[in-house]
Amino acid sequence: MNWILGFIGIALLVAGLIGQGFEMRKIRLEKYGENEIGSPNVFTDKRNFKWYAIIGAGIVCWYVAERT
Repeated sequence: MNWILGFIGIALLVAGLIGQGFEMRKIRLEKYGENEIGSPNVFTDKRNFKWYAIIGAGIVCWYVAERT
């Protein structure tokens, strides 16, 4: 059971990081255009919070699998 929970945690973590990367690119292109770098405020956009929740759930699952 531990390895299943660990695998789920790693999968959630990877999916969350990749999804957040694509979402942040989409936000940056929408707000600033192709040739602009953007700003640190992209991290606090409300569309990123779902990815933060997925990343957090992955970290918690991975931690629980390691401790049990």
